[in-house]
Amino acid sequence: MTGIVYKSTGSWYTVKTELGEIYECRIKGKFRIKGIKSTNPIAVGDIVDFELETDNNEVTGIIHNIYDRKNYIIRKSVNLSKQTHIIASNIDQVFLLVTINNPVTFTSFIDRFLVTAEAYSIKAILLFNKIDTYDENNLLEVKYLKSLYKNIGYQCYEISAKEGKNVDKVKQLMTDKVSMFTGHSGVGKSTLINKIEPELDLKIQEISLQHMQGQHTTTFSEMFDLSFGAKIIDTPGIKGFGVVDMDREEVGDYFPEFFKLKENCKFNNCLHLNEPKCAVKKALDNDKIAFSRYRSYLSILENESENYRTDNWDKE
Repeated sequence: MTGIVYKSTGSWYTVKTELGEIYECRIKGKFRIKGIKSTNPIAVGDIVDFELETDNNEVTGIIHNIYDRKNYIIRKSVNLSKQTHIIASNIDQVFLLVTINNPVTFTSFIDRFLVTAEAYSIKAILLFNKIDTYDENNLLEVKYLKSLYKNIGYQCYEISAKEGKNVDKVKQLMTDKVSMFTGHSGVGKSTLINKIEPELDLKIQEISLQHMQGQHTTTFSEMFDLSFGAKIIDTPGIKGFGVVDMDREEVGDYFPEFFKLKENCKFNNCLHLNEPKCAVKKALDNDKIAFSRYRSYLSILENESENYRTDNWDKE
């Protein structure tokens, strides 16, 4: 039988067939995919083949084949530096929820996520949530960040999941696509999903006043079929985003505004550091490239972790 993985708990996988039948499946022994050292060999969104078996009158499945993925979102695993964690696969687009405060989403986090999406050819859309709660200075910051990322080429929307502002626009973008929602805990993923599809009734918890970040509710990535012809993958809140090893020479290619200027650099292999006649450094000096983007580039190039938080899942 063939189906799509809708939920992964690490040991059991919920698989749905084309006929809508749902089976709890597992894998036998070690199941590795060539070229990927991952803590989770099977991810939500994977298309798999499985066989049914009956044990004590309970029917379960044994997964024996994974079809090639068209793409996936991957990050460094928590404690195993050489291991990776695949968040989800076979995605049409990813929505990154951003909040100015309560909790703060830093540009270094945004940029690391966007670089990974670029590297795996996944369309990324930025949703600036909670605009109903912002003061004048917060709104100016949203305006600045929207302008920054729109000029690079990313779609950006101001939304209020709580008030429903621009939720219809998000639904329109999602129709007939597989969309992944991600961001820090507390940015409003569950609230937004519940506004999009109230029948899902995902759990929501309040922001922790002590730590100003969300009390984590989603423990595992899970996919849901929505009533308007869309699929959504809800993911656990991410504290940090470790970019999986990239060659130093290719990191700049995943910053679209750098890539456009690359051909104007004197050297083909320019790293945009201290090389003479570097078009990227010239653009930076002339305020044509945001300093925050260049700073993110340097931190990825030097393989530095985000310095404002530990790089791990809230729960994994």
